[in-house]
Amino acid sequence: MSANDNKKYGLLIDYEFCTGCHTCEIACKKEHNLDHGYFGISCLSDGPRQNPDGSWEWNYVPVPSSLCDLCADRVNMGKLPTCVHHCQAGIISYGPVEELVKEIKKSTMVLFSR
Repeated sequence: MSANDNKKYGLLIDYEFCTGCHTCEIACKKEHNLDHGYFGISCLSDGPRQNPDGSWEWNYVPVPSSLCDLCADRVNMGKLPTCVHHCQAGIISYGPVEELVKEIKKSTMVLFSR
């Protein structure tokens, strides 16, 4: 996987199992030396809310920002983007968009590309 080939690359994020640990945020801030208040990826909280059936829903959704460059320097060295490498729940995947699209199997999966 190289950012230098002609393929478009992205991140596939399955937020169903995101615990909201913010490790992706911290790893990105450290990798890119981002100042306070700036993020390449943010873990947003959606909820809590009670559904009509009485169950509760509370999701954490990692969202890359415009500062995300898919860790081009790391990828060019043969490494994974830092958010993928450090995600404790293993919910973020990196690869060619045309391959990641094939992996989308449920509504809790989102695809980000640059």
